[in-house]
Amino acid sequence: MQRILVIGAGAMGCLFAARIAESGADVLLIDVDEHRLATIARAGITLTDDNGTRTVPMKTGLAAAATGSFDLVLLFTKGMHSRAAMRSIAHLAVPDGPHMLTLQNGLGNPEIVAEVFPADRVLKGIAALPADLHDATHVSSHGAGHLELGGMTPTAHAAADEATALLRRAGFDARTNETIDIAIWEKVAFNAALNSLGTVTLQPNAGVNNAPGRRIAAAMVDEVVATAHAAGVAVDHARITAAIDFALAHHGGHQASMLQDRLAGRATEIETINGAIVERARALGIATPVTETMTDLVRLIEQAPK
Repeated sequence: MQRILVIGAGAMGCLFAARIAESGADVLLIDVDEHRLATIARAGITLTDDNGTRTVPMKTGLAAAATGSFDLVLLFTKGMHSRAAMRSIAHLAVPDGPHMLTLQNGLGNPEIVAEVFPADRVLKGIAALPADLHDATHVSSHGAGHLELGGMTPTAHAAADEATALLRRAGFDARTNETIDIAIWEKVAFNAALNSLGTVTLQPNAGVNNAPGRRIAAAMVDEVVATAHAAGVAVDHARITAAIDFALAHHGGHQASMLQDRLAGRATEIETINGAIVERARALGIATPVTETMTDLVRLIEQAPK
């Protein structure tokens, strides 16, 4: 895998584009924000991580600039923009076209990708690592983190191995996981609890690290686990709880990404995280009263007059 397309010039898109380009691959970064793209094309991406600070030249363009053949496309838009992003590159969905990798938050993104690209060319996974965008061209990522990815179908697992090798060359702690749905659902449970709590209360993790906050988080985890098990995904309740406990104990100052979106006046990913859980649960006959209430509270916040 040598020619790579990255969709979305946010923090994660810039981090992955810069590191993959730095490893020697031919990378094109696309977005809908022409001003940001022009700035990145002119100045490059300044990357700060545990290896120091450096600037990586970057080719950019709108979706129409994504011509020719690509080996791998990485999708880093927010979930509510996935379908539009896929439509914008539908011209790449040709026989023996690129493999698609989504590491986005929430549920349902691989299925949206598979509306345009064959399922056996779709890869999915999780990115458990920090990334902060300080301006249009400066991204930072510090500390340990890891990636897990697998194929949407068994025939895609070989491509997942190739993508993992590419990401390792780019300095990521990446691994292939043949039970990737477990990792995805466990991350969704973690995000559903802490993202919605922080968003509704306007608190960083430390602000919900108390008896009522933990009760609400635990109730949502119970509901997500019940939904996952009903869907045939063998998530580990204790592992999810341990991850939440660690975040509350060690990342007290961290603001959940959904809270950051609320504070910045942006649309949140409530529908692809909590909302998607409620939808799946309803179809499976599972009650999710706490998750549904938290989902509706965030919806009310988003719909309130600005």
